[in-house]
Amino acid sequence: MLAFLPPRKSLLSAAACLLFTILPATSWAQVQVIHAGQLLAVPGQAPLKQQTLVVTDGKITGVFPGYISLDKFADDARLIDLSSSFVMPGLMDMHVHLQGELGPNNDSETLRLSDADVAMKSVFFAEKTLMSGFTTVRDLGAKPEQIYALRDAIDKGWVSGPRIIAAGRVSITGGHADVDGMRADLLEKFTAKTVCDGPFDCRRATRRAIKFGADLIKITSTGGVLSDTNTGTGVQMTDGELKEVVETAHGLGRKVASHAHAAAGINAALRAGVDSIEHGSYADEESIRLFKQSGAYLVPTLLAGDTVVNMAKTADFMSDDIKAKAIRVGGDMLKNFSRAQRAGVNIAFGTDSGVSRHGGNAREAVLMFEGGMSAAEILKSATVNAAKLIGYQDSLGTLEKGKLADIIATGISPLEDISALLTVDFVMKAGKVVKAHEKS
Repeated sequence: MLAFLPPRKSLLSAAACLLFTILPATSWAQVQVIHAGQLLAVPGQAPLKQQTLVVTDGKITGVFPGYISLDKFADDARLIDLSSSFVMPGLMDMHVHLQGELGPNNDSETLRLSDADVAMKSVFFAEKTLMSGFTTVRDLGAKPEQIYALRDAIDKGWVSGPRIIAAGRVSITGGHADVDGMRADLLEKFTAKTVCDGPFDCRRATRRAIKFGADLIKITSTGGVLSDTNTGTGVQMTDGELKEVVETAHGLGRKVASHAHAAAGINAALRAGVDSIEHGSYADEESIRLFKQSGAYLVPTLLAGDTVVNMAKTADFMSDDIKAKAIRVGGDMLKNFSRAQRAGVNIAFGTDSGVSRHGGNAREAVLMFEGGMSAAEILKSATVNAAKLIGYQDSLGTLEKGKLADIIATGISPLEDISALLTVDFVMKAGKVVKAHEKS
């Protein structure tokens, strides 16, 4: 449990003396000292017991064995007592959609909610995500102006939410990320200016998405489950279109994530050089070879598959086309994930929340464990691997000196029970405590 305690005096320990020599006096402003009962500083390595983390101006400035007394710091230093908790880096979800949640009112909300309404709903979902322990997310499909504004507002501290890496979507006409299921005049109205046809037009669309603020590009190399059409989940983008998007994005310093279910679409996207495959439901032996050859990441989104299967069987708002795809694809995702992770494919944690409920992101970890992934590897996928995928490995993913203080704590170790991630007691983002469970 957490307690904020006033400064107190104690005898110098050897670790405290070391701390005194390492931390300059100028770094003592806004110091927070965290006593961690168990500390997983580097996921993938063994946790350490009874450690002290020092946070100064939002960054980690020291990690020391034992519990360091506050008398080595400025008078306004604060102790955060997590001595009965498991402490680790903030979780990272590489596939979310913060602007909504799948449900029976989606069609009416599309027509009734203004852009301002959507933005306000996004703020609500962002805060729920942060409070569940996810301090960084990739949003892979939203109204561009609203999601970029939310990203920037969070960065400026205007609203509370996770750090957002926001995608610009590039889709072909009639593809999974294009609008569907509406009458003709509405299809025209809602079609995005980044829908394209042919390599050169997809180059234009990619440049436009980046011009207007995209941190990365999201493409759909195959059909999708939730498109209200019977076009299936097979290949949709041509090799030329895929290559042009990837080369253009990489040339402008942006990574590319590809939604892909069918093996042929996964393989085409990997050959084109994408940085991650989202879902990867039917990856085959060639897919695994290409994953390992390129170093691309699989973002499995098992929670989305589990969610749509349950909805298709129990709810009545899905069309017959969507229900059929949901039951088939969602039901196959877990066993295909198991094969990929056993083969050594790079895995980065991602849920597709927005299909599932925001704030329940950690349920993905439970499904990954059911799919045969160890708890240690799951935690690594949601920290170290995710940070590498977005190019933030120098500032996020581990609790080491110089990195941002994105820190969470649970009452029991998720290495012993992965479901511990479902109840995060403490959340700090860049040194700011946003959730604290205080001692009574």
